[in-house]
Formats: sequence, structure tokens, C-alpha cells
Amino acid sequence: MSKNESLIVDGKRHEFVWHGPSPEEAPTLVFLHEGLGCVTMWRDFPARLSAATGCSALVYSRSGYGRSDPCALPRPIHFMHHEGQKILPELIKLTGIRQCILVGHSDGGSIAIIYAGNKTAIPLLGLITESAHVFCEEKTVQSIRRTREMFKNGNLRSKLQKYHGDNIDCAFWGWNDVWLDPDFKHWNLEEYVPGIKVPMLVIQGEDDEYGSPAQVESISRFAGAAEVLMLSNCRHNPHQEQEVAVFEAMKNFICRIKDH
Repeated sequence: MSKNESLIVDGKRHEFVWHGPSPEEAPTLVFLHEGLGCVTMWRDFPARLSAATGCSALVYSRSGYGRSDPCALPRPIHFMHHEGQKILPELIKLTGIRQCILVGHSDGGSIAIIYAGNKTAIPLLGLITESAHVFCEEKTVQSIRRTREMFKNGNLRSKLQKYHGDNIDCAFWGWNDVWLDPDFKHWNLEEYVPGIKVPMLVIQGEDDEYGSPAQVESISRFAGAAEVLMLSNCRHNPHQEQEVAVFEAMKNFICRIKDH
């Protein structure tokens, strides 16, 4: 079963889609999108992963993205902390989730690390990150500058507008401006990683234009027992660019920890 809904979190309406059984019947996969993502940009990946694992799946758009309410700009430097410490816990509580596995892509992966590194309100069974950042690299900044030019002078705006509609400027500039803020170079999440006490699967493309393998190395060093999947011929979107390998890795990881 798939069900499109919305709810108010921290005074903002958030769109979300629910796949599979109710949270009383199975653990829930919570999907956290990338810095320019939203519900629809996950395509059918969450629904298929839900069906393959027997888990339910919650897919939502953060404020300023997709069909959720817009957010105030500019975003503060610690906006991901607010998402991981305030919004995500409240959303999980309001939707009645009892056990969860987080699946976070890029900024969503960083938000998942913040959430998982703190004391959680409900049992957290595991954590999957794709292309997550735990510190700001010059490589990331340079790629985001290039993306800015593509948005201003290329066709990126029109490509993204079909997903974000009236939120297009909020979604793009809210992400782009904060990452290019000179103070963002001091942004760092490494202190949260040792607090993650659940199994973790870390996925990254070897050709990721937004982050180097140093991100994965840092997570692995501080997390200890994290599983790592580095993918050749893959850039920043592993679940699209290497869909079969990523789907199988996620499915196997989820089935192993939910039945443990």
C-alpha cells in the first residue's frame, strides 16, 4: 500500500508518502533525501525496497522542497542539526513509528548521522548512508559552485522545477548558499559518529563529484564496525547510477538487521 499524506512539523507542512505495512506491523525505513531532492525524486526505489524487505517505508520532503511548505532563507549553518535533532524525531513520533532504519542520501545522510549519534526517542535498528558528508571539503565547494552556474545559465532550473514547483528557488538557493557560505568550511559532524551504536552501511561512488573517499574513511574510523560499499563507475547518486548493486546491498543489510 502506498499513501500520500502531509503533516505539520515545527509549524511547517511536510509532504510524505507511506509504503507497505503499518508501523505497528514492521520496522520502518525512513528515507532522507539529498540537498536538491524530495519525495518524487526517489522514484520507485523506496516502494521496491519496502516490498523486498517486508518493512514499511516513510519518504518525506523537508521544508523548502517538493510539495512541503517553503522555509525561510538563508538557511543557518547548522540547519542539518535542526533537521536531525528536532524535525526528524518529531516526524517519527507523529507517524507512530516504533522501530526504524534510516536511509539517507547526501545531506539526508548527514542528517541521519546527527540523529543516530544522539539518544533517539525510539529504537533505531540501523543506518544506511549514500554519499554523506561529515565535513566540508574544497572538492564539494567547487562542485557546488559549478552547480550554481548550471542553475543560473543552464537547464538545471527547468529540470528541478518539475519536482519542486513553486519551491524551486527555496530548494536550490537554500542548499547552494549555505554550502558556499565561508563559515560553512568549519561545519563538521565527526563528533556524532562515535555515538552511533547500531549497524551502519556506508555507500559512496568512487567518482563522487561532491565528496572524496575521505568522507567514508572518517565515518569508518569513528564508527568502528561500519560496512563500506565503494562503487566504481558511480558518482553522487548510487541508488540511480548503480541501482542493482545498491538495491541488493541495502536489501541484504536491512533483512539481516531486522531479523537479528
